[in-house]
Amino acid sequence: MTTHIFLDGQFIPEAEAKVSVKTHALLYGTSLFEGIRGYWLPDTQQISIFRMREHYERLLANCNIFHLETGYTVDELMARTVELIERNAPSTDTYIRPTIFKSGEVIGPGLDKTETSTTLWNVPLGEYLPLGKGLSVTVSNWRRLSDNTIPPRAKAGGAYMNTALIVTDARKRGFDDAIVLTQDGTVSEGSAMNLFMVRNGVLITPAITEDILEGVTRNTIIELAQKELGLPVQERVVDRTELYVADELFFCGTGAQIAPITSVDGRPVGPINDATHKKGEIGPLSTQLQQLYFEVVKNKRPAYSHWCTLVNVKSAVKA
Repeated sequence: MTTHIFLDGQFIPEAEAKVSVKTHALLYGTSLFEGIRGYWLPDTQQISIFRMREHYERLLANCNIFHLETGYTVDELMARTVELIERNAPSTDTYIRPTIFKSGEVIGPGLDKTETSTTLWNVPLGEYLPLGKGLSVTVSNWRRLSDNTIPPRAKAGGAYMNTALIVTDARKRGFDDAIVLTQDGTVSEGSAMNLFMVRNGVLITPAITEDILEGVTRNTIIELAQKELGLPVQERVVDRTELYVADELFFCGTGAQIAPITSVDGRPVGPINDATHKKGEIGPLSTQLQQLYFEVVKNKRPAYSHWCTLVNVKSAVKA
C-alpha cells in the first residue's frame, strides 16, 4: 500500500513529497512542528490519537510568535490528520508529525518575505526511551535556550540544534539522556521532554516560565495526578541539587511518554529510608502514573475518552 503525505492541500504518495535544497526552512531552520501519538487498539482495529486538538491549538498559537501563516484552522488540521491515518492505515502505534515551514527559495533569514507550507506525515513509533529499566541521566553542560532567544515553549525546528547537542553529548558520555538547566542555572527540562520530581509525597515540575515546552503530556500528568491519585502538584523553580535528593524523577512527553529516571550524575534516585522503595529503583508513583497514562491514551478510562480521537483503519482507503 502506498504511504501518503499531506502537503499544501493535497495527499500525495510519499515518493512525490519533495522540497528544494534551497528551501528557507532547510537553510535557516524556520519551521514549527508537533509530535502527536496514535495508539493502536487491536481489539477494535482503531488508532487512538491522543489529545490531537491540544497539539494543534499549541501549534497555531505558536505560529503567531514566528510569523507563520498556515491558513488552516484547528478543526481543518484535525480532519486532515484523520484522513491521513485512514489512508495509511497503520496497524501499530504511530507518530504523527505536522510541520509548518517557510518553503520559499529566498536568501536571507527574514520570515516576512517567503511563503509558508504545511505538511503532515506519520511513521511507526514504539518506545522513544526505554520505559522499564530506569534511565541514567546527567545534568548537561549546555543550557536551554531562553525565551528571549528562541522561545522553547514552541517546537521550533532550528531550536532543536540545542536539543541535539544536549542529548548527543550525554549519550557519548554513557548516559541515556540529560537534564538541562536554564541560563540562570535552575532546572528546565530534559533534552526534548518535560521533567517531574517527587519529594515527600508532592509532585513537582518546573514552571512554564523556566524555558520549557508547554507540554501537552505535562498537562495530562498534572491533571491525572490531582484527580486520580489525589497528589498535590507544585509548578515552581527547581534547583539543581534537588535532583540529587529527590524521591523519584521521571521524564514525560509525547515521544518519551512516562520514562522513570533512576540515577542523576551517578547518584541513585530514591528516598533516604524506605524498605519498599530502594535508591536506584523505579519509584511507586512513577509506576502508578505510567500505568494510568497508558490506560488513558488507549481509551480505557471513559472519563478521559474526550482526549482520544478514534480512527477506524480496518476499512481504510487503499491505493
